[in-house]
Amino acid sequence: MTQGSRLVDLVQTRIDEFLDERSTILRSITPELEPLDLFSRRFLSGGKRFRALFCYWGWEAVGGRGFDPFADGSERDPFPIVSAASALEVFHAAALVHDDIIDNSDTRRGAPAAHRLFERLHADAGWLRSSDEFGRASAILLGDLLLGWSDELLDEGLDALADRSSARAARAEFVRMRTEVTAGQYLDILAEQSWHTRPDDEQRATAERVITYKAAKYSVESPLALGGLIAGGTPAQIQALRAFGLPLGMAYQLRDDLLGVFGDPKVTGKPSGDDLREGKRTMLIAIARERLAAGPRTLLDELMGDPDLSEEQIRMLQRTISETGAVDEVEAIIAGEVGRAREALADAPLGSAARTELASLATTVSRRSS
Repeated sequence: MTQGSRLVDLVQTRIDEFLDERSTILRSITPELEPLDLFSRRFLSGGKRFRALFCYWGWEAVGGRGFDPFADGSERDPFPIVSAASALEVFHAAALVHDDIIDNSDTRRGAPAAHRLFERLHADAGWLRSSDEFGRASAILLGDLLLGWSDELLDEGLDALADRSSARAARAEFVRMRTEVTAGQYLDILAEQSWHTRPDDEQRATAERVITYKAAKYSVESPLALGGLIAGGTPAQIQALRAFGLPLGMAYQLRDDLLGVFGDPKVTGKPSGDDLREGKRTMLIAIARERLAAGPRTLLDELMGDPDLSEEQIRMLQRTISETGAVDEVEAIIAGEVGRAREALADAPLGSAARTELASLATTVSRRSS
């Protein structure tokens, strides 16, 4: 078993143990809170665990000594990094729950989104008032609960860290990440609803800013830095991890944007063209608009954000976007960002084994199909 796969197993075990502890608290209040426990577990089971992996390899890149830290008799205690990696996954689950509410998404990973699960609970029970209102309100609370739990998990890990300066630096990184991703989410909402007030030549820059703060930093850069800081990395080592992580995070989200328009729903777990129905003003859309004539650009703008777009309209918009060459340009940008990440890694003051694994992860996240 590889170190990465071992980490994924340990993260799932740590999350399950943590949820068992918190479930005891919930059920001691009343059995009526059982859905919070069950739905939490549903959203924290499985997944690609990219953030956990980047956190671990940031740790290993700084503190690796050429052996498996998870092996019996290891001198390195894996508890702090496993807890931090688990905290990132719980934070991610919280963000997804809230994101699906904001986007009015019906599904997540091929299953009902959290607010839809609570809606069904309300409808099946025959409770008063609106199932939709109950679903949204309950899912907001579930997301808040997961957000608080991610803090608790992180602190449990950092409390076990002997180097208190490293613990403080890691906590500061997590806090900064939390602020940035929330700001990025707001900028995303703002872009969707204010794009028509912005000059056309600012659309790409706006999309890039959203990508940076909503996804790139929180998906790759911050997990790497968090792991490196827990390991007591030097400023040069942390900077090297950031120099690798930010461009790779950009590539990660640009791939996600392509999948949001052209992805196979059987693979992505979301309807094809979902970003078009949600009106996502991504880099892909900004580039397509730059290349479209006035008439087709107006039609694109009119149709985007309509939740009732038919499959035929989705296919028409997909063809329009593709024919502009925007997809090819985004693919070229992805390749360029991955190239920048690899260059930053080449001579970085990091462990050679970790650099190899990070290079492999760069390929995986930039070429994924879901």
